[in-house]
Amino acid sequence: MRVIAGTARSLKLKTPEGLDTRPTTDRIKETLFNMIQFSLPSSVFVDLYSGSGAIGIEALSRGAQKCYFVENNTAAVNCIKENINFTKFENQTVVLKKDVLSSLRELNDDVIDFVFMDPPYHLMEESSVLRALSKMKNITEQTVVICEASIEREVNSFEECGFKIIKIKNYKTNKHIFMQREKDES
Repeated sequence: MRVIAGTARSLKLKTPEGLDTRPTTDRIKETLFNMIQFSLPSSVFVDLYSGSGAIGIEALSRGAQKCYFVENNTAAVNCIKENINFTKFENQTVVLKKDVLSSLRELNDDVIDFVFMDPPYHLMEESSVLRALSKMKNITEQTVVICEASIEREVNSFEECGFKIIKIKNYKTNKHIFMQREKDES
């Protein structure tokens, strides 16, 4: 696995040992970032269920100003820290070793431009996370939430969590669902 583009282009990243993480393939990562690349410079990016940190590091390499990495697995957190040090993004990152829902309380300092989440498919945690995100003051109507999910995952319930789906990009075995917060009518 490598950084596709930007200041850390071509650097090889480590991945955690074992089958607890599913690294996003380079091809899918490249497609994802080609879709959002013009909005990345100076953005604040949150990488939930970070695994190796490859998604957040790609965002930083392509111009994001800051990235929060949220991961609960000790081996994965160590891997993220090694990859951050290797790519020299230490001054632009915050690594939270916590479960995702608890960590959201600590993301109150910055207005967040992007949230990427790739939870383990079998946990079906997307709706819980979306409901929590919809209550955060720093998730605005301009924040783009991107969820990586199994191709079979039904996403109709996501819109009941305070977000509208603006795009779905299907791949062979998975998909990216792009969402933004519903307008607050109050």
